[in-house]
Amino acid sequence: MTTSAAVEILLIEDNPDDAELTIRVLKKHNLANNLVHLQDGEEALRFLFNEEASNIPKIILLDLKMPKVDGIEVLRKIKSDPVRKVIPVVVLTSSKEERDIVESYKLGVNAYVVKPVEFDKFMEAVAQLGLFWLLLNEPPR
Repeated sequence: MTTSAAVEILLIEDNPDDAELTIRVLKKHNLANNLVHLQDGEEALRFLFNEEASNIPKIILLDLKMPKVDGIEVLRKIKSDPVRKVIPVVVLTSSKEERDIVESYKLGVNAYVVKPVEFDKFMEAVAQLGLFWLLLNEPPR
């Protein structure tokens, strides 16, 4: 799901159904042209911390509960890196655990969104996230 253009959205999600739905919603709103989907934190860290500067996405949608390396550790590494810490990271997770919310904000997450259980509400949440972070938000240059 990537093109030769710079990555705009990095989706880090291990649940194939949630990933497929997220991608479908973003495509519907013409926001998934330069999207990369990775299935675990280890894969995400390899992608983000290789030598290619083109692997700096405009936004990261990050699940927390993943195999190999969890989302909290991915967030910790992103926000502790001088180059990557400015990338907006939105936690998009099913976890409503207070410790996950608090730890995410302590580490510098830009937003914490609990995945709605209802299909329509999930679609609306993803659409709003994509529209805000890719079209309205003004990132540093």
